[in-house]
Amino acid sequence: MSTPSDMDPKDTKRALVWFLGLTFGLSWPLFLAPVVLGGVIPAGPQIIAMAAWSLAMLMPGVSALITNTYVMERELRGLNLGRLGPKRYYLWAWLLPIALAVVALLFTALVGTGRLDPELTVLREGMEALPAQETIPAWAIMALQIVGSLLFGPIINTIFALGEELGWRGYLLPKLLPLGMWRAILLSGAIWGVWHAPAIAQGHNYPGQPVLGILMMVILSLLLGTILSWVYLETRSPWAPALAHGSFNAAAALPLLFLEPGVDIVWGGTLASPPAWIGMALFIAWLVFTGRLPRHESQPRAS
Repeated sequence: MSTPSDMDPKDTKRALVWFLGLTFGLSWPLFLAPVVLGGVIPAGPQIIAMAAWSLAMLMPGVSALITNTYVMERELRGLNLGRLGPKRYYLWAWLLPIALAVVALLFTALVGTGRLDPELTVLREGMEALPAQETIPAWAIMALQIVGSLLFGPIINTIFALGEELGWRGYLLPKLLPLGMWRAILLSGAIWGVWHAPAIAQGHNYPGQPVLGILMMVILSLLLGTILSWVYLETRSPWAPALAHGSFNAAAALPLLFLEPGVDIVWGGTLASPPAWIGMALFIAWLVFTGRLPRHESQPRAS
């Protein structure tokens, strides 16, 4: 096998065709499994979706491994799985999604798509549904959920998020960089958003909006993908964006704990909703204003 090196345009095109063909070809049948098997398997669509969609999350990474190693005959180390990069970006990856969740909560309340709930009704109603609910105060349950999201959720979610990030940021993004950094970031983000289409059409993230939801997912993927791309470009490691992606998934629904019940999650209360986009856009604007994006390859990366 050859060692990692810059590909010529024909090789890059071949790698992109194989990677995208495998990724969509392996993932979309899994995304559609609940529709196809929902009436056949007694377990029901929800359990099927959980299992099949978890596998679908791994397929971009599997496709990157197949394309890199067997199609293009490149060494595995070219995917940087053995690299971590500057450690400070892992703190960004871990905590930034939590900060974005706070911003999403505030903007949801400001734009009026949800109302702050000082009574913590969602938590109290959940506690009342438990068999033993005598002495545990709502604030303690809330604290446990937040700590779990901060400490354990990102670690667990990173396992599955690595499947996506090895593919989208670890393989696709570098292959698109000859187009220019911004074009590569935005194009990879748009493709990532379209990849979610079968799940979004079934109500994931934007229930009741099978068509508009796909467009909204593309917008979210452009914004979040830009942030994940920045983390990758600063570390050249798929582990850093995987941690950020895992932390994002863990914190996605946290704002709902502080909002009155009945929030339409299409329009507020989660990190996928438009109020959260404002925080992401502001952070990207800060990256641009401070010269962190676009990144110049001559800039050194401290370990």
